[in-house]
Amino acid sequence: MHRVDTDPGTWFLSRAERGNLATDVHAGGDELPSWSEGNLVQPLIHGATYFARLHEELTALHAGDRVWFTDWRGDADERLLADGPSIGDLLAGLARAGVEVRGLVWRSHGARVSAPISGRSNELLGRQINDAGGEVLLDQRVRRFGSHHQKFFVIRHRDNPSRDIAFVGGIDLCHSRRDDADHAGDPQALTMDSRYGKRPPWHDAALELRGPVVGDLLAIFAERWNDPHPLDRRTPYRMLLQRLAHMPRHPQPLPDAAPPPPPAGSQAVQLLRTYGVKRPPFPFAPTGERSIARAYAKAFAHARSLIYIEDQYLWSTEVAAALAGALERNPELNVIAVVPRYPDSDGPLAGPASRIGQVRALRTLRRVAPERVGVFDLENSTGTPIYVHAKICIVDDTWITCGSDNFNRRSWTTDSELTCAVLDNPEPPGAATGHYASGGLARDLRLQLWAEHLGLDQNDPQLHDPAAGLELWNTTADALDHWHETGRSAPRPDGHVRHHTPEPVSPIQRLWAAPISRLVVDPDGRPRRLRGTAQF
Repeated sequence: MHRVDTDPGTWFLSRAERGNLATDVHAGGDELPSWSEGNLVQPLIHGATYFARLHEELTALHAGDRVWFTDWRGDADERLLADGPSIGDLLAGLARAGVEVRGLVWRSHGARVSAPISGRSNELLGRQINDAGGEVLLDQRVRRFGSHHQKFFVIRHRDNPSRDIAFVGGIDLCHSRRDDADHAGDPQALTMDSRYGKRPPWHDAALELRGPVVGDLLAIFAERWNDPHPLDRRTPYRMLLQRLAHMPRHPQPLPDAAPPPPPAGSQAVQLLRTYGVKRPPFPFAPTGERSIARAYAKAFAHARSLIYIEDQYLWSTEVAAALAGALERNPELNVIAVVPRYPDSDGPLAGPASRIGQVRALRTLRRVAPERVGVFDLENSTGTPIYVHAKICIVDDTWITCGSDNFNRRSWTTDSELTCAVLDNPEPPGAATGHYASGGLARDLRLQLWAEHLGLDQNDPQLHDPAAGLELWNTTADALDHWHETGRSAPRPDGHVRHHTPEPVSPIQRLWAAPISRLVVDPDGRPRRLRGTAQF
């Protein structure tokens, strides 16, 4: 693997200083923490943007090329373009044409071949590709009550490695994801909390990557593929399900590893992961891996002016403690977070168990720095809430992450996750001074997101100073909140931002919501000696 021995979260330190701070972020692995340099990274905001790029790359493949992917949920009939093929038809067609198509998708708890369509999505996608000559495995090699949540594609060209490309992010190959900046929702929609409407507006993101990091992603796929343990519990019932799903009983060996693609740009990328502790253990992470959590802890410790977060959850004591510690250490630091207005399922049982962690986390942050923390949600131009599924973090316009992990204990300790941390020009002139100039990819990504959410032009000077951003967000949210409170009779203010206030959890609800949250919704997958601590 193409590696450079730098440490996550230490981007504004000299190379020598980074070496002195190096720790074993890849717990259970054999390699030092490292970055892959010479990559080209392009953020893809919105599922429609990502699906269009994925369609463009897949339809250009020929026999002998290779497609490897992982997913949490895939719907075979989800269309990549409004008038284009479904993902199942496209991947099956590639397999029939001689492209090597391999996939690892989570089996999902309780899925049955005889279940309704919504419970069979991964099985149906796998069956369609396998029947065409590909090989998709339903992978249940996870910690109990955990899941495989990684979402990435790696595409390799047999005759031209410089065209190799990968996509990593939080966007599944499933219904509801194909939305765009207008946020009218995906016509192929999942059923969610009724307040999101019949076509829930959806905000999501992924990264397009070229360069040596593509080879590193192939190695991560191979680690999971080559895990010798059974794909599922070996019971007659489970074996029958595998046969009915046309899933291979034993994975076919992977081909020999190819050299990594040549350098393609100036960005350094570090691949961060979570694997829970389980029995039997992952052979590549026998004590689990929590490099995602460790990277965030280090990045927050070095944050100076702004931590910007877009996340599906933003809950758990551990996440709140990491952010609160950063706010306490640096009185100039602001935190801006964008989350969904409601959980995707906010019923009488699931709702309180989902909300209680966020209520407690936000209380912790506001207790530490009430004037320096802003938490917001989004709505489209018709007033329908936008479900925020993106998993993005930007620190000081310098360091970004985008991947499958959420800001919760489950993603940091239990589920299988993959996230990219990205830096521009990791060793620029003057690095010996210990200071890195902001700008480039991280700044451009923040400007793009803020311009959309705040209803401004991306070149508007109000967006350029991250330290002044919280005031701008508060002003925009105040205006839209006031418009709603006064009957919406005046012209609607610009922007999509509203102040986020989760519905409280009553003392009676807390009696049962707290244990359900701790044990099921947001479990702790760390070794027992680390539980209840701030260590990962």
